[in-house]
Amino acid sequence: MDDQNPLAMTHLAQLQQLRENNPFPEAGGEDSAILRELASIERPLLQTLLQECSYAASDVLFREGDPGNAMYIILAGQVVVIKGSFDAPTVLGYRGPGEIIGEMALLENAPRSASVIAMENLRLLRVNHEDFQVLLNNRPGIGRKIMAVLSARLRNTGNALDSSTQTRRQLTQQVSQLHTEKEHLLEMQRVRQETSDLIVHDLRNPLGVLYAVLDVLKMVLPEDVLNANQELLNIAEDARDRMKRLIDSMLDVARMEGGATALNIKPTDLNRLIEQIAKFSQLNTQRRQVTLRIAIPQPLPLILLDEAKIERVLANLTDNALKYTPQGGEIYISAILEASQVQVSVTDTGPGIPEGERQRIFERFAQVQGDHAARRRGFGLGLAFCKLAIEAHGGTIWVEPGPGEIGSRFTFTLPLNSA
Repeated sequence: MDDQNPLAMTHLAQLQQLRENNPFPEAGGEDSAILRELASIERPLLQTLLQECSYAASDVLFREGDPGNAMYIILAGQVVVIKGSFDAPTVLGYRGPGEIIGEMALLENAPRSASVIAMENLRLLRVNHEDFQVLLNNRPGIGRKIMAVLSARLRNTGNALDSSTQTRRQLTQQVSQLHTEKEHLLEMQRVRQETSDLIVHDLRNPLGVLYAVLDVLKMVLPEDVLNANQELLNIAEDARDRMKRLIDSMLDVARMEGGATALNIKPTDLNRLIEQIAKFSQLNTQRRQVTLRIAIPQPLPLILLDEAKIERVLANLTDNALKYTPQGGEIYISAILEASQVQVSVTDTGPGIPEGERQRIFERFAQVQGDHAARRRGFGLGLAFCKLAIEAHGGTIWVEPGPGEIGSRFTFTLPLNSA
């Protein structure tokens, strides 16, 4: 173990008491991207990189200020992350199975920014800084991917802080300008905050654990067991990804409606995005016996856009098409250039949408009632997110009947900026 001086049990009892009185939200599953990159490494190389270790309850894994010489993946047990003295600590959070601690040690051997203590007996996988540097030299491609994930985490943290600051500033201005409606605004803020808490605490946290546990299973299960159960894992991962898109859409809709839209614009290959969505949908199309075709008459140029948001727009539209296309039906994803913009369409052969509902379905929780209960179309927040995301890019989105008045065709445009 890294530290041979276990935390006094009285101090551990103090931390447990702090947690009972002031529960702190669990992590949200961002660790899974790092785990996926590690899981992609060949098993012989992975075995040399990962070292299993254990700690007893109240042991200190590392202290604030210690050298950042290793990252840890938690297999079993729970830790607490604190700052300050052990006598009067500030609790930053708790980490459990499938989560990562000390990941910035992979980038640099800098002093630890917090202390980590075992709340119960632990089993961990350790990745040493030196071993990771060897991996970088031997497999620069994997190293670059993991570095990109870590960089994205730092950028997302900064964006979240900026967004939070902007939201607070806007609310303060509104209360000042609309003093007579102060109580109404405070009530609206309370409801909005409670809704966000429900999403983050009650939905995103267990989903984050599911992400991490599935990735850890792929790393530690015997290869023959993994191969024999690959279809089950694929189904679980598909359901997990769809749930994550729904939760992310709920959060993004709330942010964008509040004026806190932050786009990560960069040159993007839209051809690749469309092909990637078709590949990810392959399992569902086969299961539902639906044919999915791509029609891009000419290669599209690189376009300046937020890749993650446009990928989710395509995924939402394709998911809707799959959900309502009957067995033996077809889905078409097409993209054409039109003057100074690109036009992308997702067409299905489902029940279609009445003309009077074609604007309303882009509102929050809008639903369309068909001729029969079985034809009831519920779009939740998916299309509301699509509309806000496309408009944030300067484009438009609409729905119309498919060819021959069969099914629906959802179409959106994006400005054709020179990348």
